Amino acid sequence: MKIILSFILLFTLTTNQKDIEDYHQEIPNTHEGFDMLAIPGGEFLFGSPESESLRKENEGPQVKVEVSPFWMAKYETTWDLYLIYQNSELEIDKNLVLDGISRPTKPYVEMSFGQGKNGGFPVCNVTQYAARSFCEWLYKKTGVFYRLPTEAEWEYAARAGSTTAWHFGDDVSQLDDYAWSYANSDGAYALVGEKKPNEWGLYDMYGNVSEWTSDQYKGNLHSELKNGVKDPYFEPTTLYPHTIKGGNWDDDADALRSAARTGSTERLKRTDPQIPKSDWWLTDAPFLGFRLVRPAVQPSKAEIQKYFAPPPKDK
Repeated sequence: MKIILSFILLFTLTTNQKDIEDYHQEIPNTHEGFDMLAIPGGEFLFGSPESESLRKENEGPQVKVEVSPFWMAKYETTWDLYLIYQNSELEIDKNLVLDGISRPTKPYVEMSFGQGKNGGFPVCNVTQYAARSFCEWLYKKTGVFYRLPTEAEWEYAARAGSTTAWHFGDDVSQLDDYAWSYANSDGAYALVGEKKPNEWGLYDMYGNVSEWTSDQYKGNLHSELKNGVKDPYFEPTTLYPHTIKGGNWDDDADALRSAARTGSTERLKRTDPQIPKSDWWLTDAPFLGFRLVRPAVQPSKAEIQKYFAPPPKDK
């Protein structure tokens, strides 16, 4: 396992926070776009304190972490956006000299499993490779580098300056106001943005669908970090596990806390009938999607290509 504490691909430079402003990204040659919110840089306590109710052992000990400014998508990535990538021919700006990318294979079943696709439902059942490839497609369509958040970025953004179990406090009775979970979802995800946002304007950071991060999952993550570390990131070296955050519509409240974390496993593909199993689709994760981030300063093309390289394969 390789830990990178200042990975140049993800965090090239520290940028003055006044240069970071909210914006709307249009996708060329489509009628779709998405909102990106400016997340100010700062320090926070990564993980949960031992006193936190519902806490798990893999959430600590807490460590002080510094996070550089970045942008994060206001909403989880929707099927409306993802299906453009999946189904349409790639139209690239002629000024961008870039290699082509692959698109997802045709699904062998209806991948929302009847939960809904049109009108703002979150994409689900996608592998991390598929999520990264969507980011690559966006880069080639827009010239802007988008990626998955690191685990530290995700938790920092979800907390929005809070130190409590949830960004709104420690009172679990308020969770229904902010999140879709097992208690109120009726067994399916919902349209993005129907619950209240956190203090930084981000919707559905808890529940609805769980969200991929860029990091390799480590159970003892926090023990390997030193106080004051800047922009920690665990570079993936194996296909499993990657860190998943946020909890989902089929989870109880404990999995929807800011510090809660879990790792991906082969079980997410266990009913995939293909041999070998798909690199793109998960048959057993109708609760797992992703959200976009953008670093404050765009990396070089070489660094971007490294991020979009095919995932490591288990031996």
